[in-house]
Amino acid sequence: MGIAADIAGDWHAALAALAWQVEAGADEVIGDGPLNRYELAAEGRKPSVPAPAAPALPESVAAADPVQVAQAAAARARTLEELRSAILAYDHCDLKKGARNTVFADGNPAARVLILGEAPGADEDREGRPFVGRAGQLLDRMFAAIGLSRSSTDPQSALYITNVMPWRPPANRDPEPAEIAMMRPFVERHIALVDPAVIVVMGNTPLDALTGKRGILRARGNWMQALGRPLLPMTHPAYLLRNPSAKREAWADLLSLQERLRG
Repeated sequence: MGIAADIAGDWHAALAALAWQVEAGADEVIGDGPLNRYELAAEGRKPSVPAPAAPALPESVAAADPVQVAQAAAARARTLEELRSAILAYDHCDLKKGARNTVFADGNPAARVLILGEAPGADEDREGRPFVGRAGQLLDRMFAAIGLSRSSTDPQSALYITNVMPWRPPANRDPEPAEIAMMRPFVERHIALVDPAVIVVMGNTPLDALTGKRGILRARGNWMQALGRPLLPMTHPAYLLRNPSAKREAWADLLSLQERLRG
């Protein structure tokens, strides 16, 4: 009986001591020895596991070369319509994002003479055809003087007209080398499908695209070879509008073209 009373007394004493500690604000059991909570936090922290590396993309997807993509797309085109569709689907040239229209070509695909210009201007971008502004009107008058027209149905007197760039550069700036390089496969395929007897390049951009050379004022009037065909460099009609005195040289170039066609 005495032992039971002692146990009961100890229990009531322990309960009273616990109640006093709770009232005093104690909210956890404290051990006899001191604890460093910073060390416990460090020990309890799980080691970080590095995130698994993302699977490597195929090389063709990770870094598609715009020129290689253009070469593959151009090579698959067996007709002019397929080539037009390939250019419309080509999204690696940023000029496309700011253009209203893709300017493909104009004239008679059976023509002996293919005229290759630089890039559409504002009028061409709006209408979707090459050489329709003031420079284009001058071009039509120039070639009409030697009996050639884009509207002719006779291949002997017809013209076929296209540009290196199918999209207008902002503010009519010159196309950049990278832009010319990515469109070159389409230009070469375009010429192969039309198969003209003579190519006339008007300006530095088409001269560069087909021969890798620049300096149209030095090159104009001098016959060259490109893609296995005779090539005649001429100054762009827009240059002639700014420099009317150069029209005499342009007329000499037209007569040279006429002589070549007759020969």
